[in-house]
Amino acid sequence: MYTKEEERELQQLTDRLLKLVEGKGKEFFSSLSKEKARELAEDLRKVIRYHDYKYYVQASPVISDYQYDKLFHALKELEEAHPDLITPDSPTQRISPAFTGEFKKVKHYAEMTSLDNTYSPEDLREWDRKVRELLNQSEVEYIVEPKFDGASVELVYENDLFVRGATRGDGIYGEDITVNLKTIRSIPLKAPFSKCGIELISVRGEVIMPKSVFKKLNEEREREGLTPFANPRNAAAGTIRLKNPAEVAKRGLDCYVYQVLYSKPKELCRDIKTQKEALTLLSDCGFKTPPIQKVCRGIEEVIETVLAAQEERESWDFEADGMVIKVNDICAWEKLGETLHHPRWAVAYKFPAKQAVTKLIDVVWQVGRTGALTPVAILEPVEVGGVVVSRATLFNPDFIKSKDIKIGDYVIVERAGETIPYIVGPVVERRTGEEKPIEVPKNCPVCGAPIVKELDEAVPRCPNINCPAQLKEHLIYWGKVLDIKGLGEATASQLLKKGLVKSIADLYYLSKIDLLKLPGWGAKKAQNLLEQIEKSKGAPFYKKLTALGIRHVGEKTAQLLAKRFKNIRELIEADFTTLSSIAGIGPITATSIKNFFKAKQNVEMINRLEEAGFKFERSSEEEMERELPKPLEGQRVVFTGELKHFTRKEAQRLVELLGANPTNSVTKKTSFVVVGENPGSKFQKAQKLGVKMLNEEEFVELLKKYSDLNPEVKEALKEKGLL
Repeated sequence: MYTKEEERELQQLTDRLLKLVEGKGKEFFSSLSKEKARELAEDLRKVIRYHDYKYYVQASPVISDYQYDKLFHALKELEEAHPDLITPDSPTQRISPAFTGEFKKVKHYAEMTSLDNTYSPEDLREWDRKVRELLNQSEVEYIVEPKFDGASVELVYENDLFVRGATRGDGIYGEDITVNLKTIRSIPLKAPFSKCGIELISVRGEVIMPKSVFKKLNEEREREGLTPFANPRNAAAGTIRLKNPAEVAKRGLDCYVYQVLYSKPKELCRDIKTQKEALTLLSDCGFKTPPIQKVCRGIEEVIETVLAAQEERESWDFEADGMVIKVNDICAWEKLGETLHHPRWAVAYKFPAKQAVTKLIDVVWQVGRTGALTPVAILEPVEVGGVVVSRATLFNPDFIKSKDIKIGDYVIVERAGETIPYIVGPVVERRTGEEKPIEVPKNCPVCGAPIVKELDEAVPRCPNINCPAQLKEHLIYWGKVLDIKGLGEATASQLLKKGLVKSIADLYYLSKIDLLKLPGWGAKKAQNLLEQIEKSKGAPFYKKLTALGIRHVGEKTAQLLAKRFKNIRELIEADFTTLSSIAGIGPITATSIKNFFKAKQNVEMINRLEEAGFKFERSSEEEMERELPKPLEGQRVVFTGELKHFTRKEAQRLVELLGANPTNSVTKKTSFVVVGENPGSKFQKAQKLGVKMLNEEEFVELLKKYSDLNPEVKEALKEKGLL
């Protein structure tokens, strides 16, 4: 929708407008000439639409909620001062549409409005005054709930069954993400609303990613060399719109439900008269409702509650950017009504922003456990949300480039909950011309190996398997792949701490005397580990290749390489064209393999391993297996459902021995699908594409047919009592 140049200009305009409207009130906007007011209104609308698009469509905001609220509030006050400037397409009159076309568009049963914001006790008292005036009451009962910082959704239940879930979208229409929402365990698939006489109900909730889950997810992403999410809100909003529900299910999302939008029969307030009663109904029907539901008599108790919550929010396992205050009497909502933008019966109290402006002094590059280099900003110390911050993540070079961040810039730093501080962007207006670009290092700052960058990644990497920053992780992986019992995290840590291992090759030069130096080690334990290390020398060639931990080379790819190359010398000398032409190995994997062997430290380690008797070559048994007939050569086989006689891994190994290539997805090129009990979506896809299918009995007959051609297949069938 926007070009990079347009985005850069809009971000610069945003920065100028934020500076212009900071601290300005109605008097300032009233004093503007018609021409200046019109120009300012157009600029504000332009940037608000842009940020609506970044937030709602791309789920990738480039300014904080606090900054967005400032822009929106400024436009609102400007239009109030100059009513003739109000246009039908102004963001204050109608929420911007937000659809990508990737999901089906659906209409909500009731409009999902946004809330007006307050920022101080005085703002709350003024809102309370207006509410009391409209209701003609001296005091109003309110209910206070957290303002969850996630992704708002509508959930629809008909005859007690969850039939539809949608994003908020523009408040009137949303996108149907039912299949993704069904993966969230806190959303019941069946809720007993019929016991209350409700045939159909639409409720509103917030999908969030708990802070504890968010922390683990980012640790995993860093291990995999992926860009960490900036905050739990971005992670939740991005996850619910993934195309693969299975991936959504892995992300650990949660959902809090907090409002009844519509019900059939509509006269719900005849039986449920308060918001507190509505929350009780939702809780009774199996929903997770807000952990704070404080009913308050009057605004002063509300103020006391929100200020206490402001102090406690760091202890919550969910992000909240404020508290929501609602009139507790649902029947009063209709009397209070709504504006085009927000209801009059509810308001948000926004917590102070966890942002600050400070100077970026320098950038250092950290090397992670997988070799990924992460740029970290060194900042002039500044307090952000009650914590002094002197470092902030810059994620990767692409992030730095997209934000146009330079050393010497004044930058906006944001801290969300327990997440690592990050830089929202530079304050371009404060540049002097002395700022310097941030350069990616050419060599690893820890071991000096030349840095490489994979074709499909934004992250630069150190390819040296023995780099001190990543050696522990590689030692653990080496022990796991080669089944070296006793070489786990604890042992790896001890070996590194004592300086006994500075390279994986050092494992094969350890002595019993060396191991007895480790705390808690006796002769038997030392001897057992040495025997396990010696035993690993006899592992299959493909296992040894897997253990090297080359990017994109797992066990399956290693098997392809072991079939193609007799020993590691042939693999090292293979050119890019040869590697990328191997079926199942494309240009990305080929590049990764070449990068690994370009690092002289890796080749030196391999030389030392071979000198110690750890040979990277096919054994005589492997050569024999390679020469056996392959009746299923070139065929692609998919397994779905549960097999009675084999585990999935066992079945895949058997077809591999006969030359087939087991894959995980069904396509037109799939040769046949083996269908077990309780098959999944692969079964339906195979039916749709007309792919040949075998049940387990037919699969066993196929194996029997070719069992005389491969001793391992024959032996496996005998062990299972099938031959």
